[in-house]
Amino acid sequence: MKAIKLTLAVVLTLSATSLFAQKFGRIDMQALIFSMPETKEMQTKMEEFTRNLEETYETMNVEFNTKYQELLKTQSTLSESVRQMKQKELEELATRRDEFVQMAQQDQQREQARLYAPIYQKAQEAVNGIAKAGGYTAIFQVGQMPYLDETAVPDILAEVQTSLGIDPVAAAQALTDAANAMADGSAQAN
Repeated sequence: MKAIKLTLAVVLTLSATSLFAQKFGRIDMQALIFSMPETKEMQTKMEEFTRNLEETYETMNVEFNTKYQELLKTQSTLSESVRQMKQKELEELATRRDEFVQMAQQDQQREQARLYAPIYQKAQEAVNGIAKAGGYTAIFQVGQMPYLDETAVPDILAEVQTSLGIDPVAAAQALTDAANAMADGSAQAN
């Protein structure tokens, strides 16, 4: 019985010692991704993609409005069958426009996911490289844990940014500027 207690005590002591010897880190992946130059390129491409969709929508809208105005001007002189045909044509245009909006939203989501995937992969590979080189047991993403003692778990964001050739100070300022711009935009919208 003493041997079992002694073995159990040794196992518990070794387990506790190995737990304390482990190295943990934390990173704000969102801040990392927003600091990467590829993200700015992605945003530019998405703006262009969105602009093209908006131009198509606007063209459809102009066509609808033109035909609607034409119907309003001439409806008193049209026969019932011609008026109904023009109304049906307007309904079909409105339906096509609505379907386009739904498809455009799906296209935007797919395009954003397609452009975002390699950026996220590059960021994840950089984090994995720093974690392996630094001997970290685990790297936790900020915001995905209910509690984190920030003094016990070092933030490796600046180290990963530096490994990617990103100036951490400039990236922090750019993130602050972006947050301020978003806050200003939402304040103006209200």
